[in-house]
Amino acid sequence: MSIRQIAKLSGFSSAAVSLALRNSAKIPEATRRKIKAIAQRCGYETDPRITQMMGVVRLGNRAKNRGCFAVISFYDSPRPWENSPHLVRLYEGMSQRAGELGYRLEPMWLRAPEMTSRRFRNILDTRGIEGLVCFGSPNIDEGFPPEFDHYAIVTQGVSVRTMCHRVVNNAYSDTRQVLNKLYKFGYRRPGLILSNYEHQRGAHANLSAYLGWWEHHIGTSLAVPVLRLDTIDAKLVLGWIKTHNPDAIVIVHDANAIAALNAVLKENGVRVPADVGVAALTPILQGSKLSGIEEDQLLMGAWAIELLVSRIMNRDLGIPKKPRVEMIEGIWVDGASLRNRPPRG
Repeated sequence: MSIRQIAKLSGFSSAAVSLALRNSAKIPEATRRKIKAIAQRCGYETDPRITQMMGVVRLGNRAKNRGCFAVISFYDSPRPWENSPHLVRLYEGMSQRAGELGYRLEPMWLRAPEMTSRRFRNILDTRGIEGLVCFGSPNIDEGFPPEFDHYAIVTQGVSVRTMCHRVVNNAYSDTRQVLNKLYKFGYRRPGLILSNYEHQRGAHANLSAYLGWWEHHIGTSLAVPVLRLDTIDAKLVLGWIKTHNPDAIVIVHDANAIAALNAVLKENGVRVPADVGVAALTPILQGSKLSGIEEDQLLMGAWAIELLVSRIMNRDLGIPKKPRVEMIEGIWVDGASLRNRPPRG
């Protein structure tokens, strides 16, 4: 069954059928559904090798206009990754993969002085930039302006509320992986220290995984209540340890808070890992001497670019009705804060 035969059966032109089968927005959605239904009944199947080749051909003459992606964010500096080890790894992953695929990245500042959404859109359109890769926002629940409704956008994390494709770390899986590691080491009373900021940025996944893990591995009653701390308070931490007697601490926080927790334990004679084990979930863990999981920012950056290239190649522009979310598990880092120990019952 050929496109020409499907066109004859459907009453549409071959060009319209071809566009519909490629899910082009140039064809009304109802028409696309009708043509696809006819093609399916006739047993039509696309050859992925031809699809890939034609995508390259269609973009070949327009490579100069489509060889650049804008790197944007809602941060208050034009290049926020220069002051963040976490973001610089993301940028490195983006840059390397973009170069491998024949694209370059151009940082563009959404919050530049006197910049408006309309002006920003005019700049993008003048330069022929259709693909935007976003670092997200330091503020939870940020949204893209309506002027961005005709670009291909991929963001990282969950801070941007606008419906769009995104790449996120798999906080739920990472939390379970840490708890399973602790269990294998012999720990039976792990407690969770969680910042409200990370709780929101992780879409509540760390807490959900912790509660579910306790019910499955230990029992339905939660033995160690979660300690919510935006900053490490020595009195609250020591009181929590004394009252609930955790044999291990899982901390989901930033690097400063993790260092502060280590200092509190050391200053108050709580030996790690002899008295209590410590495992951290944080963007960057290497160099801290702690065991735990850090995010795989290089892969997150690379996948963001691959997802954006896919949208451009398939002419998948605008705000998607059903956005794709790519979840990437973190990397386990061995440290000196855990040890094998007999379970305490």
